[in-house]
Amino acid sequence: QVQVVESGGGLVQPGGSLRLSCAASGTVFIDVMGWYRQAPGKERELVASISRDGTTNYADSVKGRFTISRDSLKKGYLQMNELKPEDTAVYYCNIRGGPNIFSRTDYWGQGTQVTVSS
Repeated sequence: QVQVVESGGGLVQPGGSLRLSCAASGTVFIDVMGWYRQAPGKERELVASISRDGTTNYADSVKGRFTISRDSLKKGYLQMNELKPEDTAVYYCNIRGGPNIFSRTDYWGQGTQVTVSS
């Protein structure tokens, strides 16, 4: 059974930084790892993603401030710099993959709260 766990959220002042971590357990080949966020009253949106070959994709609102990376087959990060109040949301890690390299199942973490406020 695949489990996804995020960590690293918290309260930070505007202009500050946070680093979120995502770790997957179980037998899983990851095709794409992505970070999504959902603010109160808004739909969940893609923040950044990184594919197996290292190709990255960012929402326009975070380009130049956030960096997604992977350092192993089952662990990744979202470095968030120059945080703004509008970045406040619950951040979710998504893994698309499965028990073999052709799998394309979505697995979600439980979410971690990021609050940007003075």
